[in-house]
Amino acid sequence: MHVFLLGGTGFIGRHILQCLVEGGHEVVGLARSEASAERLRTAGAAPLLGDLRAPGEWAARVPPVDAVIHAAADFGDDMGEVETAMLDALLPVLGAMPKRPRFVYTGGCWLFGATGEQVATEGSTFDPLPAFDWMIDNMRRVLEAPEVEGAVIHPAMVYSGEGGVFSSFIDALRAGHAVDVIGSPEIVWPLVHADDLADLYLRTMEWARPGSVYNGSAISGIAVGAIVSGVADHLGVERPELRVVSVDEAAERLGAWARGYAISQRLSGDKARAELGWQPRHASAAALF
Repeated sequence: MHVFLLGGTGFIGRHILQCLVEGGHEVVGLARSEASAERLRTAGAAPLLGDLRAPGEWAARVPPVDAVIHAAADFGDDMGEVETAMLDALLPVLGAMPKRPRFVYTGGCWLFGATGEQVATEGSTFDPLPAFDWMIDNMRRVLEAPEVEGAVIHPAMVYSGEGGVFSSFIDALRAGHAVDVIGSPEIVWPLVHADDLADLYLRTMEWARPGSVYNGSAISGIAVGAIVSGVADHLGVERPELRVVSVDEAAERLGAWARGYAISQRLSGDKARAELGWQPRHASAAALF
């Protein structure tokens, strides 16, 4: 398939790009700079120069494709407006293509809010942070758009041995510093390894029915304190020290979106397993890495 990938040089997007190339797909990736373009070329994709924040300058240059995967993220205060403007520009272009393309859009686990001991499924009610409530409208817009065959993936907290949501843990442990934990070490996160998530994007693009929604969760929930211990074991660090950071301090330092790190939730990925044959390799606390 010919695929247009947004976010192909980001943490999640790099893994998706590798999965697409290994699967024999031809990929065009949006590149904000020549340096990003070169990274895409090296990874096996053709770059399309353009900034996510200025879609009017590149949307009309998207070549005919069979699918679009949107894995880009802009965590500015205006990220909702940026996403909406991108859809405003891109959907009409996709609608004019010879074949109605698949559009795999990225939501997120934080849309479900705190779940306590309950395990959220694709049918659970949303309770998003205010910083992300715009995503629900955009997600529904993609699913209902006549221009595309829409599908949505809600990734759990995404990590790898090199970083992702574990980056700050890894950096602190390697430097011999205390590990900052936002809110409490008892907060529960659902997890998915970036390689497993990339496989889910590929399966969704290739096999999902239009209108499908999947939770990309390989481990339904594990306490953050236990995650830090697992990362420390992986790095060979004994007795890691934790420092609890208040939610307000994290939001002040990183932005309002960072309050999501203190959401305690559990998320089921059973639907993707049943419908797409998704079999994540990192599906237990013992197999984090």
